[in-house]
Amino acid sequence: MKHRYLKNVATLNLISSRCSGCGKCLEVCPHNVFLLEGRKSVIVDKDRCMECGACAKNCPSNALEVKPGVGCAFAIIMGWLTGTEPNCDCSPGSGGSCC
Repeated sequence: MKHRYLKNVATLNLISSRCSGCGKCLEVCPHNVFLLEGRKSVIVDKDRCMECGACAKNCPSNALEVKPGVGCAFAIIMGWLTGTEPNCDCSPGSGGSCC
């Protein structure tokens, strides 16, 4: 099961006209937010975005914009509530790639 964060609040934005279809966002996104369709990246589930910024930092054509926050905040709040260390599910041991 993939993590989903607060519904309809992620700041992730894809500017399709700038996308070169290189697939870097698919490689670095720990929660599989993107998919390649017709030689362009598309956002398949924006609510999976934890706003780590890995996609925007690795996009060579500056087609992605994101402000850090939602997912990281979710991890911190859940850590407080459960008394555990914050976990955004992108640690090397979780099977995801690290941000």
